[in-house]
Amino acid sequence: MAKVIIWSSLKSHTGGESNLEIEAGNVKDLLARLGETYPGLQPQLKRGVSVSVDGIIFRDGWLTPLKPDSEVVLLPRMQGG
Repeated sequence: MAKVIIWSSLKSHTGGESNLEIEAGNVKDLLARLGETYPGLQPQLKRGVSVSVDGIIFRDGWLTPLKPDSEVVLLPRMQGG
């Protein structure tokens, strides 16, 4: 299972949990499972989030594969220009 770290501003939607373990094959599956398990996260997930997988930040890397020992950090969507 991938280890998922929830950024502090999002953990209010996970009952205060900041470290989770989720079984998923890719980022898209992980986000879907997070939304099912923690419905309070769904509005933020629909607005968009950034995801760091093993230290690399993705904005739209939905099909990025996850290994069983991957570390995923869920962050509010990063804006920039």
